Amino acid sequence: MEENFTPVEQLSYSTVRIEADSTDGGVSTGTGFFFKLKENADGSHIPVIVTNKHVVSNTTKGRFQLTLKDGSGKPSVRDHFSFELDQFEKRWIPHPDGSTDLCVMPIAPLLNLAKEQNKEFYFISLTKELLPTAADFNDMFGMDDITMVGYPIGIWDSVHNLPVFRRGITASNPKNDWNDRKEFLIDCACFPGSSGSPVLLINIGGYFSRKGMNLGGKRLKLLGVLYAGPQHTATGEIEIINVPTKQQPIAVSRIPSNLGIVIKSEKLLDFENSFS
Repeated sequence: MEENFTPVEQLSYSTVRIEADSTDGGVSTGTGFFFKLKENADGSHIPVIVTNKHVVSNTTKGRFQLTLKDGSGKPSVRDHFSFELDQFEKRWIPHPDGSTDLCVMPIAPLLNLAKEQNKEFYFISLTKELLPTAADFNDMFGMDDITMVGYPIGIWDSVHNLPVFRRGITASNPKNDWNDRKEFLIDCACFPGSSGSPVLLINIGGYFSRKGMNLGGKRLKLLGVLYAGPQHTATGEIEIINVPTKQQPIAVSRIPSNLGIVIKSEKLLDFENSFS
């Protein structure tokens, strides 16, 4: 990681804005983030982009941009390379549990192809070291500040290829499985385009835990991945729907509750069995 970058600045380079053409003729946006699977002691690993299955479902062509490195290996903030990929949906590996709304795309072939063209990219992959342990969950209060990184309503800094940060709190205790699923709730504005956003616990310069005040301490944990949220209709019914990937008129008015459902990050490790 770049030593001169703060943890938050580093996270700015951990996500990617996904734009895709849908089979119905529309264009959708979502969020992906870089992750290292099957990481070994020698540093070798399988680099992937993680997002929700519903972000890439029923898509034909997809696009995303990566930031290029400058001569010193730092991000060249105004220089990007755009990938446009056909058969976009088929490039993603679905989570082995069909009910888990996650998928990954191995990107080593794309990185190698770009390297042949003398292009190298600056991005920061999240790792399994950031996944919280049982002790980490037990040390949390149960209503903790969270940060979500992504592209709500497709918004981004297109000049510098950077995402948007949102803040909120845990709305259910992450150490518990919400409704017996590896999920928990957050209280945060979850707009279309936020699907696939990493949800993180970030404390810098001290934080409170069950043990008391940790002066000068810092904490960075990948809690999970946003995928859905409860909404109520104009008739008063409550529905759980995937966070949309595009804005469109619908026959029944759905009113967001500003709650999001997050898949626990431990489910990312299930993908390791998908690679030999």
